[in-house]
Amino acid sequence: MDPARRAPHRPAQLTHDYSLFAPADATAPRVCRDFVRAVLFTHDREPLVMPAALCTSELVTNVHLHTRGSAMIRLRLTPARFRVSVFDESPDPPVVTHPAAGAIACWGRGLALVAEMADRWGVADERAGRFAKGVWFELGGSRGSIRRQAHTRGGLPQ
Repeated sequence: MDPARRAPHRPAQLTHDYSLFAPADATAPRVCRDFVRAVLFTHDREPLVMPAALCTSELVTNVHLHTRGSAMIRLRLTPARFRVSVFDESPDPPVVTHPAAGAIACWGRGLALVAEMADRWGVADERAGRFAKGVWFELGGSRGSIRRQAHTRGGLPQ
């Protein structure tokens, strides 16, 4: 944020946290994607807008397609990182599918796409209220290098 736009009595805030409860219907991916875009544009992080919107859309679409409940999205923005966590009411772990070589898949590519776009991603260790699990991704570091160094738990990067 431009220092000139900041109130003089408020110190600079380094970490920004946001959350949103998304509806349990087909509009949820768009609502969450627009929310992520608005936060990133507000904080002058335009280079992260496209990958963050794509990954958010994939995670929230998974909630809409594979669970019956609503979603909660949490955003954490620091000077170096942007983390999006999408929580849902299903305790079932996410499944990453990779189509066979040469095969064209119409479904099941979302988490593989998130794994490719994000620096890191994984499943949250904590619950959030009524939500049974959360899937998260991070952007902002040296793309790919952090993902290769990530530790795994149950086959999923952390």
